[in-house]
Amino acid sequence: MAKSSAAGFDWISIFIYLILICFGWANIYSASLGSSSGSFFDLNQPYGKQALFIGLSIFLVIIVLSIEAKFYQRFSSIIYIISLLSLAGLFVFGKTISGATSWYSFGSFGIQPSEFAKFATALALAKYLSDIQTNIKQLSHQVKAFIIIAIPALLIIPQPDPGSALVYAAFFFPLYREGLSGFYLVTGLSAVAVFIFTLLFGPIWVSIGVFIIALMVFFRKRKKRPGRILITLFAIISIALSFSVNYIFENVFEQRHRDRFNIVLGKEVDSRGIGYNTNQSEIAIGSGGWLGKGWTEGTQTKGHFVPEQHTDYIFSTVGEEWGFLGSAMVVILFVLLLLRLLVLAERQRNQFYRIYGYSVIGILFIHFLVNIGMVIGVFPTVGIPLPFFSYGGSGLWGFTILLFIFIKLDSDRLSY
Repeated sequence: MAKSSAAGFDWISIFIYLILICFGWANIYSASLGSSSGSFFDLNQPYGKQALFIGLSIFLVIIVLSIEAKFYQRFSSIIYIISLLSLAGLFVFGKTISGATSWYSFGSFGIQPSEFAKFATALALAKYLSDIQTNIKQLSHQVKAFIIIAIPALLIIPQPDPGSALVYAAFFFPLYREGLSGFYLVTGLSAVAVFIFTLLFGPIWVSIGVFIIALMVFFRKRKKRPGRILITLFAIISIALSFSVNYIFENVFEQRHRDRFNIVLGKEVDSRGIGYNTNQSEIAIGSGGWLGKGWTEGTQTKGHFVPEQHTDYIFSTVGEEWGFLGSAMVVILFVLLLLRLLVLAERQRNQFYRIYGYSVIGILFIHFLVNIGMVIGVFPTVGIPLPFFSYGGSGLWGFTILLFIFIKLDSDRLSY
C-alpha cells in the first residue's frame, strides 16, 4: 500500500484529538448556554461558532495530510517569515480586544496570528537544527537557535500577550533532546526559584540560603577548580538577582501582574478583584465532587460566575459538571497524547521530523500544564488556552495544524 494512504497515519493520536475537540465543544456549549437552548449551530453563540471552527479544522486536517511531507521541510523558512510578517503587521492593522492588539478582524470573526506562529517557529527551528552544518553544542549555533525562538516571542510581548510569549519556552525541549547543555535549564530554573523565594521571604533570607547551598557544593568540588569558580559566580549572580527582585517586581511588572503573583503566593486575598476568576474557578471545580453535577447542570457554570469560562477557564466547567472522574479523564487523555507523540518522535530517522515532533510535544505540554495550573490556582492567570478544548478558531486551527503536520511527517518516516 502506498505510503501516503490513510494506513500510514497514526490513528491513536487522531482518535485522541477527536475525543478532545468533541468533549471540548460539549463543555463550551454548557459554559456559554443562555437561559434557553438554541440550535447547536447558532452562530450568534460561542458553541455555534466553535462547531463551525471544528468543521473547518477537519477541512484543514485534510489539506495538511494531503500535502507532501517534504513540503514542510523545504518551505519551513518561508512559512516562518510569513508568520513573522503577520505578527509585525498587527502593530499597523491589528484590532485591540481586551487590551491586547493580537487580532486581525474580519467582520464578526478574528484571526490571531500568534497561534499559527508556533508551528511556523517549530518548522524553522527543526530546519535549522537538522542542517548538517549545525552543531547545537557550539555557542554560535546556540545563539542562532535562540534568535529563531526569540523573534516571534519579542513580537508577541508588546501586543501585550505575555502568555503566548511564555509558550516559546517549550522550544527548549527539542534543543535539549538534540544535545543542548543542561547549564541553561539549571540557570533558568534557579533564576525562577530565586525570584519566587525572594518575593516570599525577602532578599536577606534568600541570600543566606544561596550562600549555604553554594558553600556545600563548593567543598564537594574542592579538587575541581573550574567547578568552584562556577559555583562562586553562580552564588554572586543569584544574590545580586535576589536584591534586584523587588525593583523588577515594582517597576517592570504591571499592577495586574503583581496582583496575580501576590494572590498565587498567598500574600494577598482578593476574591472580588483580580483574583475573582481563579476564586470562582476553584469553587466550581470543588463543587463538582467525584461525579459532577451533570452536563449543563453546573450552578457556577449556568450562573456565569466564572468570567470567560468557555475560553481559558473551560477546565472549571469540566470539574463542576463532570467531577473528579471527568477531570481525570481529560488529564489522562492529554498525557496519553503527549506520550504517544513522544513515541512517534523517538522512532523518526529523519532529524527534522524528530525535532519538529519534540517541538509539538513541548508546546502542547506547556499549554496543558499552565492552563490547568492557572484554573486550579497554582499558576497566575496568563491567558493560555487549553489545546483542542478552549473556545476559539485561531487556537483550534493553530493546534490542529501543529499536530497534523507531525502526523503527516510521521507517516513519511519509512521513506528514510
